[in-house]
Amino acid sequence: MPFCVYPGSFDPVTMGHLNIIERAAKIFDKVYVLVSVNTKKSYLFSLEEKLDMLRRSIHLDNVEIAATEGLVTDFCKKVGASVILRGLRNPNDYQNELEISYFNHSIDPSIETMLMYSDRDNLFTSSSSIKEVVLCGGDASPFLPKEIVDEVVKRIDEKR
Repeated sequence: MPFCVYPGSFDPVTMGHLNIIERAAKIFDKVYVLVSVNTKKSYLFSLEEKLDMLRRSIHLDNVEIAATEGLVTDFCKKVGASVILRGLRNPNDYQNELEISYFNHSIDPSIETMLMYSDRDNLFTSSSSIKEVVLCGGDASPFLPKEIVDEVVKRIDEKR
């Protein structure tokens, strides 16, 4: 089975991300979880912190954590991955993912994009919604890996 690259900002990694990663690890021989930089976003965590949180949250032998400031397609070529895996939480994500897919295909037609919906429990989980829950005094633990809950809550509280 081919390798895949699952890119994202992972700011922070959520249970929805982990759901996609765990399912992909059953399909692909190797899954590269790629922290990529989106110049349009401002981040809560540094690149190093996000890599550390991913390493503490993922416990699968065929998953590797990496980072890039370049194009995802260039990273795919570098590691020999033929598939970019993109997660969909809900139908609202589809338009954006379609545009990214066509853009990546125009850069390198040999790399395919695969879209995978998160499980039903995570359809509306996003980093933004988690931040809102914490800011309103709610419990974010159902939406975050247990290894990073306290760290994420503390950082959000600090940013108030």
